[in-house]
Amino acid sequence: MHVESEGARLAVHERGDRSAPTVVLVHGFPDTHRVWDGVAAELAGEFHVVAYDVRGAGASSAPRGLAAYRLPVLARDLLAVVAAVSPDAPVHVVGHDWGSIQAWEAVTTPGAPIASFTSVSGPCLDHVGHLLRRERGPRHLRQLLHSWYIAAFHVPVVAPLVWRHVVGPRWGDVLRRVEGVSADVQPTIVRDGVNGMALYRANFVPRLRSPRARRTDVPVQLVQPLGDRYATPAVSEDVERWATDVRRRELDAGHWAPVTHPRALARLVAEHVRAHTR
Repeated sequence: MHVESEGARLAVHERGDRSAPTVVLVHGFPDTHRVWDGVAAELAGEFHVVAYDVRGAGASSAPRGLAAYRLPVLARDLLAVVAAVSPDAPVHVVGHDWGSIQAWEAVTTPGAPIASFTSVSGPCLDHVGHLLRRERGPRHLRQLLHSWYIAAFHVPVVAPLVWRHVVGPRWGDVLRRVEGVSADVQPTIVRDGVNGMALYRANFVPRLRSPRARRTDVPVQLVQPLGDRYATPAVSEDVERWATDVRRRELDAGHWAPVTHPRALARLVAEHVRAHTR
């Protein structure tokens, strides 16, 4: 099915019984909904599982301009999908990487119909902005070094050119050599990577420079892959200041845990969903 939202047409995929609790999976950069295939297969026997291609990725459309990729717009995309797939009951959201970053925006929106949230390798940028204003210790310096690619994505002309002609066409090899991940690479990877750079350009500097107060009473589960090269524990160390119900879990995996450890991640998600299903 497709959902229309803010000038974008989002490709949405469902598995499982629609009468069961709904779990919405939100992917990161430069993936599509397919990154969740293993996790979705594990969850579909018990839950109504929904995954969608975010704007600019996969089979979804790619609006032009940075304004179309700002966090409030991305949150409204998620909430539009929620309204379409579960109009009568709140859903359980799971985000990975940029999927988690944009899901935080929805989770911290008052009145959002979200029953629980599992965040994997993706912090709330506003929380990080407040943290960096108060404390800049060695842990945060290490995280900045891990995030070198964010600065690279801000380089105009060069960054899209390098992705289009060097990194994108070889993305499968990059994942295997750097991350030890063997995964099917979507045929839209070159386009998706170039489009996805707008996520970084539209949000990182504004949110870190002028962070907002983003609070939530939604029960939050933080899953930290111990071998994550990109999102270290430092970016989420301050979550309890902003969320009233936080559960922390560790996973012996790298950044692409949804691909490499789908069963272990699905088990954590299922436990969290069951605990917060009425």
